[in-house]
Amino acid sequence: MSPALPDGDPAPADGALPASAAEGAQGRAFGVYLHVPFCAVRCGYCDFNTYTATELGGGASLAAYAGTALSEVALADRVLRAAGLPPREVATVFVGGGTPTLLPVDDLVRMLDGVRDTWGLAPGAEVTTEANPDSVTPDGLARLAAAGVTRVSFGMQSAVPHVLRTLERTHDPDRIPDVVRWARDAGLRVSLDLIYGTPGESLDDWRRSLDAALATGVDHVSAYALVVEPGTRMAVQVRRGELTLPDEDDQATKYELADDLLTAAGLHWYEVSNWARTPADASRHNLGYWRGDDWWGIGPGAHSHVGGVRWWNVKHPRAYADRLGRGLSPAAGREVVAGATAELERVMLRVRIAEGLLVDDLPAGARPAVAGLVADGLVDPRAALGGDGPRRVVLTRRGRLLADAVVRALTV
Repeated sequence: MSPALPDGDPAPADGALPASAAEGAQGRAFGVYLHVPFCAVRCGYCDFNTYTATELGGGASLAAYAGTALSEVALADRVLRAAGLPPREVATVFVGGGTPTLLPVDDLVRMLDGVRDTWGLAPGAEVTTEANPDSVTPDGLARLAAAGVTRVSFGMQSAVPHVLRTLERTHDPDRIPDVVRWARDAGLRVSLDLIYGTPGESLDDWRRSLDAALATGVDHVSAYALVVEPGTRMAVQVRRGELTLPDEDDQATKYELADDLLTAAGLHWYEVSNWARTPADASRHNLGYWRGDDWWGIGPGAHSHVGGVRWWNVKHPRAYADRLGRGLSPAAGREVVAGATAELERVMLRVRIAEGLLVDDLPAGARPAVAGLVADGLVDPRAALGGDGPRRVVLTRRGRLLADAVVRALTV
């Protein structure tokens, strides 16, 4: 069961943006997120807005989906122009899901071409697709690269079979080196996504997964702590006592091990859960989220943000396809992000990245808290004192583990 949509104001049927959006969008980069809501199997821990590929029909079916999504691309262009926003070249595209590579390669290419034809891609644009290791072939990856995809993010999750079984992942971990090699041979940058804290995962299991990821030579790794969301099959298993979740100390120890091994291998954290070998290897699309840039989210349940206005689409693919088929916006609700809410989100997102948050950009009443955060070992003292330039709030490793506490201290 995917999470409920946020509360908010009703979205207009035509998707029209308020006048404030044009002013708020000035100077912001523009990205596009393409949501593909299909999976071969729904994993027990997952609460994303995904559906197995055979359970939907009509305009929501896998076969019709690319055309449906392109209908929203056309609507997005009309809405942005009507709001007084001239077309902006797209800096980043991210195709997520679900499992985007369940779609035929021709459909993925068609969707990317639709974005390119509508807005254009900026020179050097980053174009990423997520993929499961068992959903790609060498030929398919080469065709995606030829069409303009520059980066692939594989859902590795673990190298340990019993951990993958608990997560209900279906791929063979021995396939990971092969898919990384295929992607690199196609000229793609490669990221591997890992999950730690699965019930039954030992510290040695986690080390084995990290070692396996690093052995492929990838230049980007994401490592996320497992969060068991209400309504998922895993949540039911935990409630029944069939699975036991690790405690916070276990999660912290595994994070520290990841940071130790990834850093020793030459990958450096640039966001709390992400490590890259060089700045060029970082996910520019995700950095756009953390920096507060604009993006339009295409697909059922997708979220968008333009000029301080945030909205979200209806969740179910059939409702999404029906609205677009009738010439209506698929947006279910929206909100204008301003005032204290905007400040909270800005601090919450910016402190997560290694470039940090300028102390002078904090409200005057929050700046004295920085000294206490330094004393508590949560913020880097050199950065806070301006040792490398302007004074910045940059998390230490202990601060990364307690990032929520840092945000609270800076936003009271």
